[in-house]
Amino acid sequence: MNCLGCQLANHQRTVYLIWENEDVSCILDYMPFNEGHVLILPKRHARFLDDLDEAAASSVFQAAKLVTRAIRELYQPDGITVCQNGGVFDELTHFHLHIIPRYEGQDFAEFYKEDLDPVPLEAAVLEEVRMKLSEKMRICEMDE
Repeated sequence: MNCLGCQLANHQRTVYLIWENEDVSCILDYMPFNEGHVLILPKRHARFLDDLDEAAASSVFQAAKLVTRAIRELYQPDGITVCQNGGVFDELTHFHLHIIPRYEGQDFAEFYKEDLDPVPLEAAVLEEVRMKLSEKMRICEMDE
């Protein structure tokens, strides 16, 4: 499996998993725009949104609802951005959805700047965020 997105979604690389079902994995972005930045990836390869089968598409958006709720309750952001970068803008070559907590005063254009040199978070920090967010996801899922 040469697709980076498939490897991440199926835990063949180091990931910080916050939730999964049979169709999708929700993992922390290791270079987050803000704490709580999550990627939702289908486990079966799909390059574009319209490549997803009905089950995977439904799972992606059900997961997005759950992740959004957990982020709102845990981080209380001023807003949440949900976005997908396809084609040449998709460094994973695999469909994935970003769920990003946002705060007033942030310039979201920074998210798209390619000349920045982002620094990955340390494993201990990612693990701490993973523990908090996965616990909140579990609580939110039980409340549904």
